Amino acid sequence: MSRKLNFAIVGCGVIAPSHADSIKNIEEARLYAVCDIVPEKADGFAKKYMVDHVYYDYREMMKDPAIDVVCVCVPSGIHGEISKAAARAGKHIVCEKPMEITPEKMDDVIKVVRECGVKMQCIFQRRTMNAAIAVKKAIDEGKLGRIVLADAYLKYYRSQEYYNSADWRGTWELDGGGALMNQGVHGIDLLLWMVGEKVKKVFAKAGTLARKIDVEDTAAAILQFEGGGFGVIEGTTSVYPGFETRFEIHGEKGTVIFDDSGIKAWKFIGDDAPEVPDAGESLGGASDPAKISSAGHYILIKDLIEAIHEDREPMIPPEEARTAVDLICAIYKSSRENRELDLQK
Repeated sequence: MSRKLNFAIVGCGVIAPSHADSIKNIEEARLYAVCDIVPEKADGFAKKYMVDHVYYDYREMMKDPAIDVVCVCVPSGIHGEISKAAARAGKHIVCEKPMEITPEKMDDVIKVVRECGVKMQCIFQRRTMNAAIAVKKAIDEGKLGRIVLADAYLKYYRSQEYYNSADWRGTWELDGGGALMNQGVHGIDLLLWMVGEKVKKVFAKAGTLARKIDVEDTAAAILQFEGGGFGVIEGTTSVYPGFETRFEIHGEKGTVIFDDSGIKAWKFIGDDAPEVPDAGESLGGASDPAKISSAGHYILIKDLIEAIHEDREPMIPPEEARTAVDLICAIYKSSRENRELDLQK
C-alpha cells in the first residue's frame, strides 16, 4: 500500500470544511497543515480538525517538505498565486473553482504547473453527480442525436449581508465576477462538459440589479455551439429563496431535464433508451454556501491521490477547468460591448 499523502489547506473559510472532511475520510490522505492570514481562523480550524501544523503565511508553509498536496481555498483572484507557489515548491494541487479569473492568469497557472511537473485537480464537483454522468454518457453515445438546445438555469440567493461579510466578495479584483464567476461557474462547466461541443458564438447581458456590489448579480446569455445547436444560460444571486440548478438538454432524438435532486424528464425516441439514473446525493448550496455537500470533493480529492500514484492526469486538469471561465469572460465582454462575439475567430 502506498504511504498516506500529507495535505495542507490554504484558506480556512466557508469551503475549507468540504476539503478537510473529505481528506479525513480518505484512508490514503492525512490533513497535515492549515494556513490562513487570520490567525484566529487558522487556529480555530486546526483545533476543530486536530491539525498540528498551523501557518499564517503560505510562503512559509510551502517550505515544509512533508507537505505533498496543497488545497487552494482562498478568494478566487489569488488562486493562481497560491497554485503557482505550490507548483514551484513541488507540491500537487487541489484548486477550488475557478482556477483563475482571466484567460491570461489561467495561461500563467497552466504554464507553471506543466513546467514543474505536478498534478493539479480543479474542483467542479457537479461532474460527479449521477444524473450528469448519465446525461454525458447518453450524449456521447448519440442517444440524443444532434443537440438542438442546451440550457442551464443557475438561480441562487445571496443576501447583501453575504456580500458584506468579506471585503473580497462581489469585487472584480478578487471575485472576478458575480453570479456567473462565483456561483454559476459550476453549472456552466457542467453544461459544457455534458454537451461536449465548443461554443461558437455568444450574446449576453449582465448587470447589477439587486445588490450593492461591483460585479453582476444577474446575467443571461444565448449560445451557439459548434454543432449548430443553441443554448441559454441564466445566472443570478438575487432570486429568493434560491432554487436548485436546472439543466434542460434537447436533441433531435430525445430530451433530458434534471436538477440537483435528480432526473425530471428522460425521454428518448425508440426502444434503445438508457436506464434512468439514480438521483444520488444533492450538492445543495442554492441558498447557503455553507450547506454545499462535500461528496463531490471526496471523489475529486481521492481521484487526485490515485492520479499521483498512477502518474496520470486527474479527472479535471487545468486545461479542462478553464473552459467555463473562458466562456464567462466572453459573456462579460459581450455584455460590455453589447454585441455578439464569435469565439472561433
